[in-house]
Amino acid sequence: MISTSEFRKGAKLKYKDAPHEIIDFQHHKMGRGGAIIRTKLKNLVTGSIFEDTFKSGEKFETPELEEKVAQYLYKEENFFFFMDTVSYEQFPLTADQLGDAIKYIKENMEVKILFYSGAPLSVEIPMFVELAIVKTEPGFKGDTASGSSKPATLESGVTVKVPFHLNEGDVIKVDTRTGEYIERVK
Repeated sequence: MISTSEFRKGAKLKYKDAPHEIIDFQHHKMGRGGAIIRTKLKNLVTGSIFEDTFKSGEKFETPELEEKVAQYLYKEENFFFFMDTVSYEQFPLTADQLGDAIKYIKENMEVKILFYSGAPLSVEIPMFVELAIVKTEPGFKGDTASGSSKPATLESGVTVKVPFHLNEGDVIKVDTRTGEYIERVK
């Protein structure tokens, strides 16, 4: 059980029969009455964000969430198959369940998957991933203007802006939060 006095950003609670995460909260003390807590909650199943108000002292169940490390295996039709690295159990996820992570995953990559009641909710990929450039225009001598960049398609299919000196086959590090080029790896 989690009480309103234990609310913190990122805390998880079961509300309206679904797991929710607290994005933000404010504690307000009324004149003579009890305090109220205004919260911004994210439904972990649907992804919707909404605001709600609770009385001080209310208690909520903690959802039975489980985080597992899984390895991405392959894509077949509209499903992406992962394998639990402990039990070796395989399970499919849809593109909707992957969200933005779909842009950066490649075969054999390890990710964290959040489960609720045995069903996968979301996928968390590493903050930085290393991907090879599969298509880009070649760099030419003299293309050295600072701040200039060109589009490059990576092995996962996503296109990012890279400096002119990079060519096809180069492996680069990409920030998965912003989709920006960080550095050349090899």
